[in-house]
Amino acid sequence: FQPDPYRRILVFVSDGISVTIYTTVISFILVLFFGLLTGLGRISKNIIINGEASIYVELVRGIPLLVQLMFWYFAFPSVIQNLGNLLKMESLINYRANPVLMAIIGLSFCYSAYMSEVYRAGIQSISKGQMEAARSLGMNYFQAMRFIILPQAIRVILPPVGNEFITLLKDSSLISVVAVADITRRGREFMAANFIPIQTWVMVALLYLVLTLFSARIVTWLEHKTKLER
Repeated sequence: FQPDPYRRILVFVSDGISVTIYTTVISFILVLFFGLLTGLGRISKNIIINGEASIYVELVRGIPLLVQLMFWYFAFPSVIQNLGNLLKMESLINYRANPVLMAIIGLSFCYSAYMSEVYRAGIQSISKGQMEAARSLGMNYFQAMRFIILPQAIRVILPPVGNEFITLLKDSSLISVVAVADITRRGREFMAANFIPIQTWVMVALLYLVLTLFSARIVTWLEHKTKLER
């Protein structure tokens, strides 16, 4: 056993760790927001809003995440450039995709669909009497959602939300195929330069394992705190 290769691998991929964490955290914040909007759309009684939210969820869940990431990085810039040619706008014609931005958009767009179902299940698990009681006190729909329904629903959905974050963290390894220098891509670069695949991928796997275990502990702590507050 020689620790030197592992130390060199860790130093080489250290910048990829920060990229992975940054991309995952920013994406998850967006997922929480847009997932909530979509989840509310899914339970809306407005046929148009409900239909649009449902179509979005079904379409996104039916397309692999890797395909979506490649669309955002390779196809979406072409759409912008073609639009620029149509509108004769130089800034759009010369548009070039930012890998990290496209990765965040791709992850957020995909996972918001899954998160919306988590929100929807949590909201629907709350008794309808809670909404009726809130409305009888003079609250409108949005006030009842904000102050009565959502606080209770968040406690219910915290475990699956934490699970979604961990899954997103692991799936962030897919952004390596769209030129983002995350842990996986940096590991691949190190392996190509040094030809030691076993040590390289063992270290990469351990780094993801440490990040996921740390995330799981945070989720467990949050669950414990919400239970104490009940």
